Amino acid sequence: MSNADEHTGPAVTGSVAHRVPDLGALELLLAVARLGSLGGAARELGITQPAASSRIRSMERQLGVALVDRSPRGSRLTDAGALVTDWARRIVEAAEAFDVGAQALRDRRDSRLRVAASMTIAEYLLPGWLLALRAQRPDTAVSLHAGNSAAVAKRLLSDEADLGFVEGLSVPAGLDSAVIAHDRLIVVTAPGHAWARRRRSLAAEELASTPLILREKGSGTRQVLDAALGGLARPLIELSSTTAVKAAVVSGAGPAVLSELAVGEELAMRRLVSVPVEGVALARDLRAVWPTGHRPTGPARDLLSLTRG
Repeated sequence: MSNADEHTGPAVTGSVAHRVPDLGALELLLAVARLGSLGGAARELGITQPAASSRIRSMERQLGVALVDRSPRGSRLTDAGALVTDWARRIVEAAEAFDVGAQALRDRRDSRLRVAASMTIAEYLLPGWLLALRAQRPDTAVSLHAGNSAAVAKRLLSDEADLGFVEGLSVPAGLDSAVIAHDRLIVVTAPGHAWARRRRSLAAEELASTPLILREKGSGTRQVLDAALGGLARPLIELSSTTAVKAAVVSGAGPAVLSELAVGEELAMRRLVSVPVEGVALARDLRAVWPTGHRPTGPARDLLSLTRG
């Protein structure tokens, strides 16, 4: 018979996790070796003595050798048990090193938070949320990138942000979301504009046929307006920030459609006037977003919870 035909033992198959005792059992064995008592080991680990006995027996069946001799005077390791204990000590020490390393990674993750938000949320909602987060996590450094909804999605998908906020009608591809607030777009003009003195509401057709000061394509505000008007909104000027749009309207350049959140102060001071509209759906959800399948953790999770407070 050739050497190739000889078998020295049973074939080893399957995952090593099914053949090696778990860390809890190995820690119990080490405690028995140190204390010389199964009952003492059970108390140290916070389990009952019957549970400890059962765990030792299960480990002995798994390994196929006796590990502990039990007697009225205490528990003593067998020769095989002493050898297994030496191996167990190395495994537990490696696990402790693994735990320390994992904690260091968590600490590094929790020391920073990268947020990407569309303009309206960044300007009018995030400051309050971030102040509340700072009270909870004073050691977390937060960076904020403000851009339109398309830019927010791009940063999340390229791992340049941990959590995002968008304000369009739909969730960008590749992202999961949760609704955190609701908003409404309103038509605003300068007090001197003809619309500021009208007594009846604007019709959708009149709004669609009038050149407007608009946010750029890709913004959540523009997405909602285009959907409401069937893509017929006519740009007088396209600007990349809500602040710029408001300034242009206040100067008398023309009317605009903006978030109600963004114009509260200007309406109260009569620098802008709200014009009622009928037959146009201008409500929208504000959403937190993150890459599909990667639920926020650490400070991102805490910030998300604050948005719902």
